[in-house]
Amino acid sequence: MAARHDNGGMTTTILRGGRVIDPAAGTEVVADVVVRDGRVAAISAVPLLEDGATVVDVTGLVVGPGFVDLHSHVHSIAGQRLQAFDGVTTNLDLEAGLMPIERAYAEAAAAGRVLNYGFSASWADARGQVLSGVTPTARFDSSTNLLGDPEWQRTSTPAELAAWLDLLERELAGGALGIGILMGYAPRSDPKEYVEVARLAAAAGAPTFTHVRELVEADPTTPIDGSGEVALAAKETGAAMHHCHVNSTSRRHVDRVLGTLDEARAAGSRVSVEVYPYGMGSTSIGAFFLAPERLDAWGLTASSIVMLGSGERIADVRRLAELREQDPGATCVVEFLDERQESDREILRRALAYPDAIVASDAMPLEWPDRRHDTREWPLPPGASTHPRTSGTFARSLRLMVLEHGLWSWAEAFRRCSYLPARVLDEVAPAMRAKGLLAPGADADLVVIDPATLTDHATVHDPTRPSGGVRHLMVGGTFVIRDGALDLDAYPGRAVRGEVR
Repeated sequence: MAARHDNGGMTTTILRGGRVIDPAAGTEVVADVVVRDGRVAAISAVPLLEDGATVVDVTGLVVGPGFVDLHSHVHSIAGQRLQAFDGVTTNLDLEAGLMPIERAYAEAAAAGRVLNYGFSASWADARGQVLSGVTPTARFDSSTNLLGDPEWQRTSTPAELAAWLDLLERELAGGALGIGILMGYAPRSDPKEYVEVARLAAAAGAPTFTHVRELVEADPTTPIDGSGEVALAAKETGAAMHHCHVNSTSRRHVDRVLGTLDEARAAGSRVSVEVYPYGMGSTSIGAFFLAPERLDAWGLTASSIVMLGSGERIADVRRLAELREQDPGATCVVEFLDERQESDREILRRALAYPDAIVASDAMPLEWPDRRHDTREWPLPPGASTHPRTSGTFARSLRLMVLEHGLWSWAEAFRRCSYLPARVLDEVAPAMRAKGLLAPGADADLVVIDPATLTDHATVHDPTRPSGGVRHLMVGGTFVIRDGALDLDAYPGRAVRGEVR
């Protein structure tokens, strides 16, 4: 028997009869989800009736909080639409960040966004401004162009250190969601500087997000083991330290790295970790770790690298050096594991299965032959290139871990894709406290999944094929995807900003 419910005259949507997952409570129940005024108003095991309500039958489908992607470099309508079909409702660039932060937020708001969005303060841009005199423009491509410049990678003088720490402090005050640290791109800089960044973050109540420097296995001469550095800084300063894409920076040493993080967590340090389900990464060709003399350290060859866009597989170290000189910011794909081998696929599964590991995409910008920055056309016009993780990370993770290997329940999947990433930001961004869970009062950022059709479709050769299985997706109570179709007029994304203490 249906119960009648008063909606107070407001517009109401009822998602009827789905398998409702609340990862905070670890529960799965068949129920109605009532959405009103951008929030979850009620969850009822008894079917509800409301005059004027829009009722959407989701019987047999999985309903959960939309995915929170802590690590996405997608700052475009086109890219966010691809991520929406992958179940993402909040898209955050926290590993690299953007600078100046006020400009980054203002430009995103002016353009309109499909998904909720936010940025960290950019450690690389702050150092680049002080050490190299490069003025940041709040654009990801200008930041990647900096990566091949050796001047910003060096150790700072005391005055320089104070200057760029001051820039970061101002960015935090301006609403940045923590500090993004591309340490892997300046791996010879003094570790004492990293501790000072962590100390600044701890004082502000803000997390850090680190692309770690070289592991000791790859470079015995490294100033400090990259993953160990995260653990030590967390212990020394009390800062919340997030280890980015442990799969790609650890490669075949992931078990040792996860053991290091285990020890830190067991000792009470605030360390979190993320992973994506691919054996190939993507970065700028000018990255320190892709220098010809560095390849052997990771068991790579020049032919392990493929240029995005052109599809050129680099023939030899001479060609690699040439490309690094011509355009150090050009994007490439790096094959660090061989997914044709079961042993390497198992490494990825172990990383995903690590307790409390968060799924994060490291989604890359879409690059077009005509060099456009964005498009509102849908379906996307042909020719765009990117890493397939941009389109398929979350569907691929769920396909592997829930549907094929049974290593996660649905509640565990949503815990890793929605609940845990939102909790990383609770202290710095109070607005996140209503995300990543499905209970009355939570934000109505919701995804409805058909388990029978859930899969990733993106490949290296066709990287912008949207994932399948997302039947409906709501951001702030507004449908972005309904009945598997994109609403071309939906731009409900809102900024998530930090509030330092």
